[in-house]
Amino acid sequence: MAEEYKSHSKGERSPHRIIILKIIIFVLFAVYTTRLFSMQILSGDIYLSRAQNIARQTRIIPAQRGEIFDRNYDIPLVVNTDSFVVSITPAEVSRSDLQELFDRLAGILNINRQQIESRIPPSIYHLYQPVEIASNVSFSMISAIAEQAHSLPGVSWQSRPLRNYPDISSLSHIIGYVGNIDREELIVLYNRGYQQGDIIGKSGIERQYDELLRGIEGRETGTVDVRGRRMSGDLTRIPPEMGKNLVLTIDRNIQTLVEKALGSRVGSVVVLRPGTGEILAMVSYPWYDPNIFNMTDFSTEFQRLINDTNRPFLNRAIQASYPPASAFKIVMTAGILAENSFNRLQTVECTGEIQFGNRTWRCHIRTPGHGRLNLMRGLAQSCNIYYWTVGRDYLGVDNIVKYSTDFGFGRISGIDLPGEISGLVPTPQWKLQRFGDQWMAGDTMNISIGQGDMMVTPLQMANMVAMAVNDGVIYKPHLLKEIRDPITGILLTSIEPEVMHRSNISPAVFAELKRDMRGVVTEGTVRYPMNFQTVEIAGKTGTGEVGLPNNFHSWFASYAPYQTNNPDERVVVSVIVEAVNNWEWWAPYCSAIIYQGIFANQTYEEAIASLGFRDTNVLRDRRD
Repeated sequence: MAEEYKSHSKGERSPHRIIILKIIIFVLFAVYTTRLFSMQILSGDIYLSRAQNIARQTRIIPAQRGEIFDRNYDIPLVVNTDSFVVSITPAEVSRSDLQELFDRLAGILNINRQQIESRIPPSIYHLYQPVEIASNVSFSMISAIAEQAHSLPGVSWQSRPLRNYPDISSLSHIIGYVGNIDREELIVLYNRGYQQGDIIGKSGIERQYDELLRGIEGRETGTVDVRGRRMSGDLTRIPPEMGKNLVLTIDRNIQTLVEKALGSRVGSVVVLRPGTGEILAMVSYPWYDPNIFNMTDFSTEFQRLINDTNRPFLNRAIQASYPPASAFKIVMTAGILAENSFNRLQTVECTGEIQFGNRTWRCHIRTPGHGRLNLMRGLAQSCNIYYWTVGRDYLGVDNIVKYSTDFGFGRISGIDLPGEISGLVPTPQWKLQRFGDQWMAGDTMNISIGQGDMMVTPLQMANMVAMAVNDGVIYKPHLLKEIRDPITGILLTSIEPEVMHRSNISPAVFAELKRDMRGVVTEGTVRYPMNFQTVEIAGKTGTGEVGLPNNFHSWFASYAPYQTNNPDERVVVSVIVEAVNNWEWWAPYCSAIIYQGIFANQTYEEAIASLGFRDTNVLRDRRD
């Protein structure tokens, strides 16, 4: 009976299970039918568009970067030349032939086989998309590949513009160079349209104005199959747009003149138009050749430059700071006159040395000293004892700091180059925070002659002189003069002078200051190197002692013409020759060559012949 009951119970439940199963099947069928109806009928157009997009592949067409010119807008300083990239489509090569292909291409392209393997690992052997294995490939290499194309399956090449810097020498710090965008740059720039694989400016103008120079990439879109192979059919192409052309304030002829005048001396020169802030020349030695970054394997040369103790990648005009030494006495003179803290006719006696604290402070003329000097003779003879005394006992540290910052020290100028530093104007508060020590009278004496912890850049020194020339106005220094259309050459934007700072010092003070700066040349420390009639010069020397005794930086900060009916022709020249060079007091002589070349319209060779300079290693023991 039990077995019969069980069999009967199972028989009663079976129809219920079948009914439930039928209901489930019906519901699933209804759901799928509804979904298919929605996808194919109601939303068919949307999914068709998506399918078409998935089946279409877009290739980037690189845009040419804009060219860069000097102020004459004739011969470009930077150009684009044709270069090639070589790619392999892995799936078009049988796996048994890939290794042999890698070996053959490495030999043709003169690269390591590992470089190819690192870009085409086994995990992507199935791809039908080209993978770039080498860039900046020469036409001769492409010709070799083309000749062997039948035995190089899957290999293709494409033209890509290459940045070329034809013999720019000392302009390298201004122009800069380009390279592949790195991860950190991409994080910052992604929201501004930059993508992985973009070429961007890494330094100089190339970096500062990258968005103007880079242009707009083109697009070429076509249909591919499921494995990524290009199929015949429609092809749409949006051509690239070249970047804007930039015209700089630099004058190529003056740049070359300055480059040769400085020679192979570690240092820097800035030539500035004080009435506009235009940089006519900026030289920092040593420089580097930005074309090294076009080499297939530039790492060896790049590492050599990085390890060079003279730091060729450093733009000393804006990225290195030095004690201003006696050239700082221009600021001191302006402060003394503006504050009327010490009558300009009142004298201080210089006997060659003074005792203060527990040390002897010696002037650069030790025996018998300068004798009695007023302000004008104190500046002309660059007497340390005069400025030590007046700075410590009359002007005071607070006023020295005030006029230092007024002349632009201790802050960046905002020049349109990356990496500018601010230098340092030391204060009692700074010393207390930095060293935990109180400011002493000896500290005031040190900064009174531009020594101690006072640090300035050559560009700041040029701005100091420009402020004196402009009766209290400093124009923002700049290198960009114009932006032009790359095709038509039409002027799109012209950069107007911009006032960076306006001083409250009276014009009468600047008139006296300029007269005293002229006295430095006519009867002071530089009357011999500046003894020529081409143009009247006013300025101030500086000899900054650094490190070991008898290690000196050589400064000369100046302008010309001293008097003129056309202020637009004036130029400021700031020269620093570092103490690492053999001592030769070269800054004033370098400046003389520059002024002779500019105002006599002469080359370097013609200028030194006119000045009678035969031996550049002259007057090695001259000071201030």
